[in-house]
Amino acid sequence: MHAEIITIGDEILIGQIVDTNSAYIATELSKIGVQVVQITSVQDDKKHILESLSNAEKRAEIVLLTGGLGPTKDDITKNTLCEYFEDQLVLNEKALKNVKYLFEKHLNRTPNKQNLLQAQLPSKAIALENKFGTAPGMWLEKNNTVFVSMPGVPYEMKSLMQNEVLPRLQKKFKRPVIVHKTLLTTGMGESAIAEIIEEFENNLPQEIKLAYLPSLGRVRLRLSTKGLNEAALHAAIDNHVKQLQGLIGDIIIGFDEETSIEEVIANLLVKNHQTLSLAESCTGGQMARKLTKMSGSSQYFTGGFVTYATASKTKILGVPKELIKKHTVVSSEVAEAMAKSAKQLYETDFAISTTGIAGPTKGDANEDVGTVFIGIATPQGVFSEKFNFGKERQRVITSATNKGFELLRKEILKN
Repeated sequence: MHAEIITIGDEILIGQIVDTNSAYIATELSKIGVQVVQITSVQDDKKHILESLSNAEKRAEIVLLTGGLGPTKDDITKNTLCEYFEDQLVLNEKALKNVKYLFEKHLNRTPNKQNLLQAQLPSKAIALENKFGTAPGMWLEKNNTVFVSMPGVPYEMKSLMQNEVLPRLQKKFKRPVIVHKTLLTTGMGESAIAEIIEEFENNLPQEIKLAYLPSLGRVRLRLSTKGLNEAALHAAIDNHVKQLQGLIGDIIIGFDEETSIEEVIANLLVKNHQTLSLAESCTGGQMARKLTKMSGSSQYFTGGFVTYATASKTKILGVPKELIKKHTVVSSEVAEAMAKSAKQLYETDFAISTTGIAGPTKGDANEDVGTVFIGIATPQGVFSEKFNFGKERQRVITSATNKGFELLRKEILKN
């Protein structure tokens, strides 16, 4: 069962917004056994949209569109669908009722003429209720292919997918089961992992695929298979996951795309009734941001300092000026002093510190751009490690953040 996604809008092609809709739709389709074979982004142009619809119809049984359903003149999707389906716009009573309801409930006023245009749909379309906006979804069929048009606003699209589109697709099509299992690893590069599991990979049965999904400091390994017997598919995947755990279990920190190393750390700290504090410099608060974006982080994360300037390390953290003068601000000695101070000031079980040169200039340090010292304070003492993460600023910041969490995880597991 194949699907194609078409996103419509100049704002995507000029980089004004990032297309997150396609990733969400593809993920949800995969869960019900539908494989996305192509994702296409087109501008608000009738010719390009018509070409994309025609090409998609040749490749897929399901075509999902997002965007171009607003009430203004640049939103041309409905008129273009009318041309493709040799149809015309008519007033849809179900859509009209929803438009009036939303305006009265949320704005306490009646919709104007322009707003009411949202209730005009191709006569051949089935209106799909949009609970969060005035633009309804549309379900059309042609030559054994289903076409679904949804708004480009992410939360509106997601609601339509969950409440209308996915249930209808599951009812209409008999689909194979697709099973994925993704392992999150940290601390080892893609090529090093591939070398260790080479024999495992060579012996995989034809129906099970292994994909490497690398990012800074982390590699996800995704095992996939599909068929009709869901129980047998899960058993086969679980068996191969166990084999991978036997080979690289020391670097596996979790499963599936939703897992992150900070989530793993959070769970460990909560389980052990332990706490964490931070003293960040070159990471500029990114570690704190990653922790606090998770709900319930106050259970284990007490607080942190962003002592970016050299003077703030002395004034706030109490790092001795003589220590900085002797070893420079980017050094193991300063990293350890920062971590130790944060642990003491916040009275936590653990603390992480970062001090380094994110670039592009070296500042008042002697080390090369990309050099970062990470300090870890534990109930047993304090230590630091030196790294060089390259010359690109954001890479240095992200890599230092990930490595700090990686080092902390190892220490929590020891204690």
